[in-house]
Amino acid sequence: MQHSIRSFVLRQGRVSNAQRRACETLLPRYGIPFSENQLDLDQVFGRPAPKILEIGFGMGESTAIIARSHPENDYLGIEVHTPGVGSLLNQIEQHGLTNLRIVQHDAVAVLQHMLPAACLDGVHIFFPDPWPKARHHKRRLIQPELTARLCSHLKPGGYLHAATDWEDYAMQILQVFNQEPQLKNTAADYAPRPDYRPLTKFEQRGIKLGHGVWDLIFRKN
Repeated sequence: MQHSIRSFVLRQGRVSNAQRRACETLLPRYGIPFSENQLDLDQVFGRPAPKILEIGFGMGESTAIIARSHPENDYLGIEVHTPGVGSLLNQIEQHGLTNLRIVQHDAVAVLQHMLPAACLDGVHIFFPDPWPKARHHKRRLIQPELTARLCSHLKPGGYLHAATDWEDYAMQILQVFNQEPQLKNTAADYAPRPDYRPLTKFEQRGIKLGHGVWDLIFRKN
């Protein structure tokens, strides 16, 4: 995968004092610095357990809820934006979450350099940037090349779960996942929202307004 491909566009967002303090004081404890050396995830978390990767966790509310609700799993979150990293760090500290770690870096580079083959039991990509303008669709995260790379890091039987509230992006994701020979859909097309994915406040507002949300859950052969 070429170094020119990135999984994000860095936008300047306001960082609160609490988020900045969290990054300064908590990231050394709960963060994993980017490096070009592969991780031993069992060593990182101090135990053998199912390992779930989340790409782009936003402000981290859902990530923290999932980790709290499923202490039997270990979660690795990747996010570039400092406000979200600081927010999730504060939630990790507040709830004493020992099964959640963060890498603040581009997900493509993390996949290339830090994650071994077949090390993951699942991947979450919830509400990635939809890039709604047609001319920007090529910037969307979920493309065939990234999907194939994610599959290389999934164990056989591992799952890939994407969710979006943009119907045309859902259709694109469905097409991309269907065309990946290593994946098989768990539903006829879109899946019901599984219990482990909590409804966000944003999502609840959208549902009340009649907006749709599409979950796609595929498993590696």
